Amino acid sequence: MRKWLAGTAFAILALFSGAAIQAADQQWTKTFPLAAGGSFALVNVNGSADVRGWDRDSVEIRAVKSARNLEDLQRVSIEAKAMPGRVEIITHYPEEEGVDVAVEFHVRVPSRVTLERIVTVNGNVDVAGVEGKAVLHTVNGNVNAFNCAGSFSARTTNGNIREELLGFNADAALETVNGSVIIALPKTAGAQVEAQSVNGEVRTELSLSMLSGYVPGKLEGKLGNGGPALHLHSVNGAIQIAQLKPTA
Repeated sequence: MRKWLAGTAFAILALFSGAAIQAADQQWTKTFPLAAGGSFALVNVNGSADVRGWDRDSVEIRAVKSARNLEDLQRVSIEAKAMPGRVEIITHYPEEEGVDVAVEFHVRVPSRVTLERIVTVNGNVDVAGVEGKAVLHTVNGNVNAFNCAGSFSARTTNGNIREELLGFNADAALETVNGSVIIALPKTAGAQVEAQSVNGEVRTELSLSMLSGYVPGKLEGKLGNGGPALHLHSVNGAIQIAQLKPTA
């Protein structure tokens, strides 16, 4: 059973399968003070990032590094930068050298926070229970933001984007190449919408005052009473603006 270790300690669990293969995990935990309204950033390469809000004035970062061999595992490091009002976590891989290492992050942040950037290359980005502003980015993976409020920009190349926002209050862009985009907003939400899919359907469940006539694969107009700009784009996938359903 895995057990998170406090502070800067590492636990290395090595499992051998024959003489030639050695699999290993490293577990890493850090906690930093961060008041509500502060900023947090996370940069990863191979592995997912899961960020959830809580009611504490602190950030807790739990990471697991996994590799097929211990040598590769030790060549990937996690750097923490903490200062008043801001915490940043960066995963460092050796330059111009391929290492088969994945790092999975599970993070708790104050529920009201600015997520300056949550970035990975190969893996999903998931955010829940956060109010504020966020920039979420992956290349090969999905981006999800649930039970959130504010402005959550998201971008992926090979993956879907799903957002359920209790409120929308600043410009945001949701963009993918090979995937679909779904954003659910309250019935009373207001925005200036520009949505376009090159090879997919674009539809809305919310009332939209069109700025021009119908164009296949494109919607442009005012949602509700208008408001911040909401840009939705896909090349190979559908786009949907859905009405947020109340939870029980």
